[in-house]
Amino acid sequence: MAIDEASADPTAKTCTVLGGRTFVGRSLVSRLLRLGNWIVRIADSASTLSLDAGEEENSPISDAIVAGRASYIRVDVRERRQVCEAIRGSSVVFFLDSLDSCGDDFYLNYMWIVQGAKNVISACKECNVQKLIYNSTADVAFDGVLSVQNGDESLPCSGKFGDVFSELKAQAESLVLFSNGSGGLLTCALRPSNVFGPGDPYLVPYLVERAKSLWSKFVVGNGENMSDFTFVKNVAHAHICAEQALRPGNSSVAGKAFFISNLEPMKLWDFICLILQGLGYERPNIHIPLKLVQSLVAIETFIRNKLKPQRNQNGRLQPAFLNQLSCTRTFNCSNAQQHIGYSPIVNLEEGVALTVLSFSNLAKDSPYAKLKDLSQPSRAEKLLGSGKVAEILLWRDEKKTFYFALALLQLFHWFFISGRTFISSAALLLLLLSVIIFCQSILSSSTFGSNLAPSAKFEVSESLIKNVFVSIGSLWNSSVVQTLNLLAKGNDFNHFLKVFCSVYLFKMLLSFSSTMLIGTGLVCMFTSLYIFEQYEDHANRLVKATTISMEKLKEVMVKSSPASLQLFLHQKRIFGNDGAS
Repeated sequence: MAIDEASADPTAKTCTVLGGRTFVGRSLVSRLLRLGNWIVRIADSASTLSLDAGEEENSPISDAIVAGRASYIRVDVRERRQVCEAIRGSSVVFFLDSLDSCGDDFYLNYMWIVQGAKNVISACKECNVQKLIYNSTADVAFDGVLSVQNGDESLPCSGKFGDVFSELKAQAESLVLFSNGSGGLLTCALRPSNVFGPGDPYLVPYLVERAKSLWSKFVVGNGENMSDFTFVKNVAHAHICAEQALRPGNSSVAGKAFFISNLEPMKLWDFICLILQGLGYERPNIHIPLKLVQSLVAIETFIRNKLKPQRNQNGRLQPAFLNQLSCTRTFNCSNAQQHIGYSPIVNLEEGVALTVLSFSNLAKDSPYAKLKDLSQPSRAEKLLGSGKVAEILLWRDEKKTFYFALALLQLFHWFFISGRTFISSAALLLLLLSVIIFCQSILSSSTFGSNLAPSAKFEVSESLIKNVFVSIGSLWNSSVVQTLNLLAKGNDFNHFLKVFCSVYLFKMLLSFSSTMLIGTGLVCMFTSLYIFEQYEDHANRLVKATTISMEKLKEVMVKSSPASLQLFLHQKRIFGNDGAS
C-alpha cells in the first residue's frame, strides 16, 4: 500500500514501525499519527493491514491512509532485503517484535527475535537510518526465581531466564545497544513492565481463562508480592520520548536501556483482582504455596506430554508465569524520567478502567445468569429436602446454624472425648437433664405461681413412631432387598462391582475409630454441602472431567486386555460394550 510522501507535509519526518500491528505497535502508530508531524510506515508480517471494526471509521490510521500520511508494508524481518525495502528513506525505526508468536519453537523464535534484530540493524546501517529504538521487556532483568525490588538499569541482564522468550529478547536488546554509534546509527532500548490495556492479547485473556477454571479461587503464595504495570499508551509515549531524546552527543540516552512503568507499583494480586472484579468474576482468596502449584503443574505437563507430545505449550504461561505470580518485580524508572523525559500520560486507575471497559466481551455476562435460575433451589438444597435441615446445613440463618453446630460439638465432646464410657456419659446426661427439669419446675412455680408440665416437650406421638418405622422398612425393601435380588440373579456384573466396592469401602471405614469418623462426619456435615453449593458449577465440571477421564481409562484398559478377556467382559456386560470387537 504505497503513499505519495512528496505530497505530504514537507516538515514531517518519516518513520517505520516494525511490528506495527502488534499490541504495542498499534498504540504507537496511533500516537505518532495524532502528533501530526510524522509520515508513518506500518510494517508487519501480515499480508494486509486488516483494520479492526473499531478502526475502520473515525480512526487516525484510516484517516492517515486516506490523507497519504501512512502506509502498510508486508515485511518478514527474517529477510534482510524486505527490511531494507520497508525502512529505506526513514529517519527513525521503531522495532517491536511479536510476543510469543512461535510458541515453544526455539528456532523460529530465534529467527524472528535475534536474527530479526541482526537484519534490522544491518538494514538501518545500509539505508542510513539515524535512530533505532527497540521495544524490549523488563523480564530481561528477571531470572524467573529471585525477586527484583526497585531494580534499575545497573542491574545486569540475568544469566538465567525464566523462559526462552526473555532470553532471546535479552540477546536482541544487547545487539541493538552494542550497535550504537556504528555507521552513524543511534540506538536505545525500552523495557516496559507488564504491559496491559485495550486490545491486550496476552495478560487479560489469560486472567479471564484462569477465572473460568478451578484455579480461579487461589492466590499463589502469600499475595504480598509487588509488581509494576504499564498502560499501553504510556509505552507508546515512552517510545516518542526516547526518539526526541536520542541525539548525537547525548551519551546518557544513546546505547542505553530504560525501564518503563506507570510509576505506581502495587500488589500483583490486587491488580489481578481489579481486572477480574471489573469483569464480574470473583476475587481469588484461597492462598496456596508456590511449591504445591509447581508440583501440580509439573504433573499436568508430564501427563499432557505423554498423551499429546506433539502439542506445544506456551512456556510464558506455565512455570515462568507461576514464578511471576509469587515474586516481587518492581523497577526504578528515574533514568527514564531524567534522561528521556518520560512520565505516564495515563494513570493506573484510569488504565485499568479503560482496559476493563474494552474487554466487556469477556465479562461474566447475562448468558450465565440466564442458565442459572437463582429462584430455583440448588442441588444441595434438593438433596436435603428443602426443609429445616437444608436451612441449617446450608447456613441460611448463620446464628441458628452456629448454635446447632455448637450443640452437636458439645455432645460429641461429652460422649466421645471426655474420657468417660458411652453408658456413663448417657447416664450423666440424663441425670443433668433431670436436675435441669426439676430446677426449672421450682423456678417456674416460685416466679409465676404455677407449675409448667415439661413432659409435653418430650412426648413423641404414636403416628411419628409409626412413620419412622414405615420409612425404615420401605428403605430396607427398596434398597437392601432389591440389591440382594439383583445379586441373586447373577447376570449384572456391574451391579456386583458396585456392591462389592461399597461394602469394601464400608469395611475400610470401620477400621477407623468411631471418634474420628463421627468427628470428621460432623465437620463435613457443616462444610461440604455449603462449599458444594457455593462452587456447584466447578464441582459439576470436575465430575464431568473425571467421568470422561475414567471412561477413557476404562476404554484403554479393555482394548489392551487379551481377546479372551474382552469377550468375557462383553458377554457379562461388564463395562458396557467396550469389550466388543
